[in-house]
Amino acid sequence: MADARLARLRLIRSANVGPVTYAQLLGRFGSAETALEALPMLAARGGGRAPVIADERLVRREIARVEALGATYVFRGDSGYPALLAEIENPPPALIVRGDLALLDRPSVAMVGARNCSAAAVRFARSLAAGLGEEGITVVSGLARGIDTAAHVASLDRGTVGVIASGIDVVFPPENAQLQEAIAERGLLIAEQPPGTEPRARHFPYRNRIIAGVAIGTVVVEAAPKSGSLITARLAAEAGREVMAVPGSPLDPRAQGCNLLIREGATLVQSVADIAEMLRPIDPRNVRAPTSDFAAQPPGDPSDAERHVVGDLLGPVPVPVDELIRQSGLAPATVAFVLLELELAGRIERHAGGRVSAFD
Repeated sequence: MADARLARLRLIRSANVGPVTYAQLLGRFGSAETALEALPMLAARGGGRAPVIADERLVRREIARVEALGATYVFRGDSGYPALLAEIENPPPALIVRGDLALLDRPSVAMVGARNCSAAAVRFARSLAAGLGEEGITVVSGLARGIDTAAHVASLDRGTVGVIASGIDVVFPPENAQLQEAIAERGLLIAEQPPGTEPRARHFPYRNRIIAGVAIGTVVVEAAPKSGSLITARLAAEAGREVMAVPGSPLDPRAQGCNLLIREGATLVQSVADIAEMLRPIDPRNVRAPTSDFAAQPPGDPSDAERHVVGDLLGPVPVPVDELIRQSGLAPATVAFVLLELELAGRIERHAGGRVSAFD
C-alpha cells in the first residue's frame, strides 16, 4: 500500500477521528500525513488530551490480514468507491470489500426487515428479491436473521450485496457462515470495521447508513415501530432516497413499523412492479462521481472567544450543527472547525442527522 493510503488508514484508525472529522482534516491540511502531525495540537485546542494515533505497525498488520483474506480496501475518492454512498452526510472513509464491486454500478435497492419475522413475510421477501434480480436490480441487505437472510438467499445468483457490522472475517449470526462466504464469492461483501472486530450494538447504525447509502431506495418488508429497519429507512429518507414499505395487518405488531412508514409518506409496495415504477425515473448515473478532492477549509484558526461561543451552546441533548451556526452567528467553517477540535479532544459526540452533543 502506498504511503499516502497508509497514512489515510492510520488517520481513520486514530482515536476520535470519525467520518466527518476525517473529511474535514483532509480538507484542512491537504494530506493525511500532515493531518496526523496536527492531531495533538488540535486536540489540545479542544481542551482534551492528544488522541492516540494509530501505530503504523498495527495498521500494516491489518493490511496484511485484509490481503490474506482475499479482501481489499476502497477509499473514499477511489474510482471504485460507491458513487451513491459518497453522497451521504458521513460516508465511510474506507471500506473493506470482497467480491464484485461492479454490482453497485447497477441500480440497487436495500431490503430490510424484522429478524423475528412471519413466514408470510419471509416468502414475500424472497419473491421481491428474486423479482428485483430478474429486473437487473442489485439487492442490498445486512445479513441479519429473518428478512435480510431471505433477501440474500433469493438474490444470490442475480446480484446481492451484504453489509456487515463486524470485521470482514467475522460471521454474525453464526448460522449465516455459509451464506456470508457465498455472498463474498458470488456477490459483494462490505465491512467498515477492521478485521477481527466483533459486532457491537454501536456498530449497527453505522452499518445501516451504508445499506441505505449505496441504494437508490429502501424497502422495509416487516418491522416493529422501534427497530433497526426503521433506522435504515430514516437514514435513506435523510439521504434523499426512496422509502418503500410492505403493508401488514394492524393486529400484527411486526407490521406496525411498515404501516407507520406508509402513513408518514413511504410508498406502499405490493409487488416488484411497484418498486421498479418508483425507481424508473431515478438514474444513478446522474449522481456525481466520487472525487479525491475533499471540501477545502479556509485558512485561519478560530479564536478563543469563538471556541467559547460554540462550547457554551453545547449540552448533553443533541443539537443540529445548523442551529449552532444560527445561534452563534459564526461562519459555518468556523463552527465546523471548533467541533473538529472538540471531537478530537473527546468532548463531543456526533449523531445522525448532522447533530452533535457534549459529553457530561
